[in-house]
Amino acid sequence: MVFLRTSEKAGSCFIRTDQLDGETDWKLKVAVSCTQRLPSLGDLFSINAYVYAQKPQLDIHSFEGTFTREDSDPPVHESLGIENTLWASTVVASGTVIGVVIYTGKETRSVMNTSNPKNKVGLLDLELNQLTKALFLALVALSVVMVTIQGFVGPWYRNLFRFLLLFSYIIPISLRVNLDMGKAAYGWMIMKDGNIPGTVVRTSTIPEELGRLAYLLTDKTGTLTQNEMIFKRLHLGTVSYGTDTMDEIQSHIINSYSQVHSQASGNNTSLIPPRKTQSSTPKVRKSVTSRVHEAVKAIALCHNVTPVYESRAGSGGDSECTEADRDFGDESRTYQASSPDEVALVQWTQSAGLTLVSRDLTSMQLRTPGGQLLTYCVLQTFPFTSESKRMGIIVKDESTAEITFYLKGADAVMAPIVQYNDWLEEECGNMAREGLRTLVVARKCLTEEQYQDFESRYNQAKLSLHDRALKVAAVVESLEREMELLGLTGVEDQLQADVRPTLEMLRNAGIKIWMLTGDKLETATCIAKSSHLVSRTQGLHVFSPVASRGEAHLELNALRRRQDSALVISGDSLEVCLRYYELELLELVRQCPAVVCCRCSPTQKARVVRLLQQHTGRRTCAVGEPHPGPRAARRGNVPEHFKRIWCLDAHRQSDGGNDVSMIQAADCGIGIEGKEGKQASLAADFSITQFKHIGRLLMVHGRNSYKRSAALGQFVLHRGLIISTMQAVFSSVFYFASVPLYQGFLMVGYATIYTMFPVFSLVLDQDVQPEMAMLYPELYKDLTKGRALSFKTFLTWVLISVYQGGVLMFGALLLFEAEFVHVVLISFTALVLTELLMVALAVRTWHWLMALAELLSLGCYVASLALLNEYFDVAFITTGAFLWKVSAVTVVSCLPLYVLKYLKRKLSPPSYSKLSS
Repeated sequence: MVFLRTSEKAGSCFIRTDQLDGETDWKLKVAVSCTQRLPSLGDLFSINAYVYAQKPQLDIHSFEGTFTREDSDPPVHESLGIENTLWASTVVASGTVIGVVIYTGKETRSVMNTSNPKNKVGLLDLELNQLTKALFLALVALSVVMVTIQGFVGPWYRNLFRFLLLFSYIIPISLRVNLDMGKAAYGWMIMKDGNIPGTVVRTSTIPEELGRLAYLLTDKTGTLTQNEMIFKRLHLGTVSYGTDTMDEIQSHIINSYSQVHSQASGNNTSLIPPRKTQSSTPKVRKSVTSRVHEAVKAIALCHNVTPVYESRAGSGGDSECTEADRDFGDESRTYQASSPDEVALVQWTQSAGLTLVSRDLTSMQLRTPGGQLLTYCVLQTFPFTSESKRMGIIVKDESTAEITFYLKGADAVMAPIVQYNDWLEEECGNMAREGLRTLVVARKCLTEEQYQDFESRYNQAKLSLHDRALKVAAVVESLEREMELLGLTGVEDQLQADVRPTLEMLRNAGIKIWMLTGDKLETATCIAKSSHLVSRTQGLHVFSPVASRGEAHLELNALRRRQDSALVISGDSLEVCLRYYELELLELVRQCPAVVCCRCSPTQKARVVRLLQQHTGRRTCAVGEPHPGPRAARRGNVPEHFKRIWCLDAHRQSDGGNDVSMIQAADCGIGIEGKEGKQASLAADFSITQFKHIGRLLMVHGRNSYKRSAALGQFVLHRGLIISTMQAVFSSVFYFASVPLYQGFLMVGYATIYTMFPVFSLVLDQDVQPEMAMLYPELYKDLTKGRALSFKTFLTWVLISVYQGGVLMFGALLLFEAEFVHVVLISFTALVLTELLMVALAVRTWHWLMALAELLSLGCYVASLALLNEYFDVAFITTGAFLWKVSAVTVVSCLPLYVLKYLKRKLSPPSYSKLSS
């Protein structure tokens, strides 16, 4: 909605937009001035005005419109920008706001950036579905062959259906049950892992996906970083101050103001050192104290930070707190700004002795170490934009009437603006290599005439209807010439614990890491370097902003020439390239070792995920902090009714959260539960508490889940195939009769109590110890090739099943003596023993539960031999002939496989066994 009026005296308020762009800092919003100036709230209903707004769009960073009041003479026209709008699913920091709603329902930014969730199916399930289809075709083909050999005599279609039922064990009905139980077991193991405490598995369908990932797409804010800025360095050209020498700066500030105070000869208001000679005679070398003082004062003044004071205890949650209700002590003060960098700088000036105590749209006050208040009028503010890459402010010192233009920004744009120096470029490079975010601070002293001339030209440019932005920028740039360089600051965005080794581990595992963030290009690039997302040996190619097909073509050619370079691209440029050169762009970025997409909207993030899935066919994982939850509403002085409204809306609109669309689009979504509470990852498939836990989640649990499910699935297939082979052999020998080999309980018992426990115990198997999997992440590369379950391994198991089924049946028939019941007894006993021995053959690391499952199943079968007299001849069981015949058949069916496994381990061992040895 368009922001018309607020109860705050400044005519502005702060909102938090993490539901839309993921940024947890506060953004300044300004009310329309002609409605804010109305004497009372009721006057809003008596004016004749209208709003022109652009049509609904996805872009959350821009808005164009006009506000026109027609009942004044002359009519008032005000331009509306993004700073004059308030959005759904945001928090208002203080006071109450009134506005006119322009977009509702499906037209709001949050809903337009929402994607519908999909039901996720794991790649292993899809592969098993393909194998099951092949088995169904084999079932039909085998039945048709049997009927054909019969010669289609009599009611052949009835025989066909009888054969379909007899061979139906080829289709493993119990496969889905076993796999789902296995997935539940994997989820329980993940949540019980003491090395990744607090991990929650929110899905029971895709734990194996953790072992098949080729691309990891991560957010930055709250995912790689803690979003906590710490001031680390101040460089003044000849002297540099770090964290261990900050106390020297404090002493310089104290000395500076004590000297001024002593020289003021009783005039306590004139607290600023005279600066008459600074612009006219720059060659005069200033003292270190003076230079430190000027730099700190510039940092304390050049920002968009507003101090907010908590209400005193007991004053209630009323939005209209009186001045007396506010506690103006340092302990109750918090800072709000559109960037955490800004807050870090102002907090540092406070620690240095110069404290920002109040701020509104027209003035700000600083408190010196001695307790005096310095008041400055804010004449103009030039906010930071991604195009200008700098922020400026013009202030007037009320005590001396001096007007100063302060400017701070990125070194690339500030270098040509400041006076010549020989240290700025080198020091910026040094700080960037340390992973610090740099800002160059400069100033220019203006006379009253210079400022009046600038103001008239600036106001005229702002009223322009055509090319307004260009004309305004040109006027501001006329001031930005030969500015005095005051210093260079370095701020560190604290990374989460062990982010660097975790990213290194994932890179060694063959996983390509992409960072998709809504942050600015410089911030994203800095974090990519400091987190080692881009390794020191790799180049960094920044994709220039493009707006047309021709520009995109030229940039893609430039990227094609940069081999083995990480790519940094903005969301707008990405959109243009995808519109004209989707295939070419994706072909190039697939070859990049790492990709950073900055200024990405939530919809763009989800689209990137889907494009990767479509064009690479590989599995993707999205990591983010999708839904920061209602705790954000407690920050600052927020009225209770706003807290209630926002908390309800946040839950309702959780799908519109910053990373939710990306997480839902990916094959596997991981949410990080940050400081904002447990709601932070409800949209994800897996919730973790720290980014570093991803390493163990993928290397250990992903590996185990995939390997175990592959073994379990193939074993269940083998269990059905072997008994179907025996049935086929039996029917063939007895003139292709459609007569079942095993009756009633034997068929039920075979798939349940006789073999279920040992087969299911494979969910405890592991080929590599967890420590080994973490130490050698390169082992993960084998998993992405899908060799544990493929048509090759499937055909191997089919051959094993046919061989064993044939041996068991022909062996029992060869040892056939007097009665048919002996064939059933010998073959079924050998079948159960073969299954138990095959499980033992497949096990790579024994667990005591596995041995217990084997013994339990064997015990159940031995007990049933004595109890099921209708199926078994008890007298024959106790004879020596039974024992040697069963042993002979079982040895012939299993011994060759044990020999083959031994030879394979000796002649062609898998990579993990080489490491283990």
